[in-house]
Amino acid sequence: MKELSQNQTIAVHGIAGAGSVALATAFTYPLDTMKVLIQVGSSPGKQLDAAQALTRVVFLSGNAVGRTFGLGARFGVYEILTAFYKDGREDNYLFGSEALLAGMASGAIESVISSPFELIKLRMQVTSASYVPSSNIALENGAHKPLIARLLNGCYPDKRSLDLYTGLISTLTTKNTNVSSALLEYPWTMTGSGKPPSVSSVRRPSDIVSLEGWRTLWRGLRSGIARDSVFGGIFFSTWQFLHQTMLDWKAAGMNPPPRLNEEVGPLSPFTVSLTAGFSASVAAAASHGFDTSRSRSQCNVVPKYISMERKILKWKRPGNKFERITGIHPLDRNVLFRGIGWRMARAGLASSMIVGSYLFVADQLTSSLT
Repeated sequence: MKELSQNQTIAVHGIAGAGSVALATAFTYPLDTMKVLIQVGSSPGKQLDAAQALTRVVFLSGNAVGRTFGLGARFGVYEILTAFYKDGREDNYLFGSEALLAGMASGAIESVISSPFELIKLRMQVTSASYVPSSNIALENGAHKPLIARLLNGCYPDKRSLDLYTGLISTLTTKNTNVSSALLEYPWTMTGSGKPPSVSSVRRPSDIVSLEGWRTLWRGLRSGIARDSVFGGIFFSTWQFLHQTMLDWKAAGMNPPPRLNEEVGPLSPFTVSLTAGFSASVAAAASHGFDTSRSRSQCNVVPKYISMERKILKWKRPGNKFERITGIHPLDRNVLFRGIGWRMARAGLASSMIVGSYLFVADQLTSSLT
């Protein structure tokens, strides 16, 4: 009977957690899309404002699966680590420094798990608001389609750009009389502009793996781990501090004074959800620079042959030591805090909804079972 009750409790908390995460993700997804577009659409000299980003949004895409896995890992690992800290303590008290360390560890694990889902989601968001010129017409040359499809899957050169290339070198002496065919043998000219394909051309998982390789699914992992570690540490430590402060405030009016936190009684779900939202907003502001760096790096399409060249040439990451460790590109220094308001709003609203809906659903399910 005891095992049945324990299994029911675990099931209740699992259902409540999954439902609250899915609800909060769906509700705050438009804010996340606006934040992403402002981050990747800005440059050091010009910022993409909210009105411009809104006009680019054609439809919102993505799913909550990766978000559910990531948040589940964050809260699950945090609860496991804090259980070791509180083991043997009579009042189950948790210090702020312990919450900070546990939050940083849980954030790092969350980043590794959610990275592939986040990359696909981000590219779908950018694609949904990207304008693809109609002039990018594929060459109807069956002899070269297999080569292009193998190196740049689904991408063909712009006919006008290729004609420009041909005109520029037509005056040079060459052993190959068919200059256009010779140009098609070079991957860096296959897109017609000398640049890799756009994000809108490489957004599906099959296209990403075919063109860029499996490791691309974890691109920007350095900045992702830095972002989620900072976010998790500040979020849980701030939330723990505010939660303990509210318990002490509630206990101040009790007579006799409670000896343990359990004797104070539960706090209001509304108050707890507000403190979670505030903590998440503070954590989002502190970690936003790493979030911008990761978003911009995930929007860069780097074909496998370029990655191979970098590896052979022992290419070193640009920037100072801190930027190399955290994955920040030097060119992004002036845009790291673009869209910070949107991310603070999304993180605060999502955390409030997750905690509030979780407490409400768990309370309703527990009441129905008893």
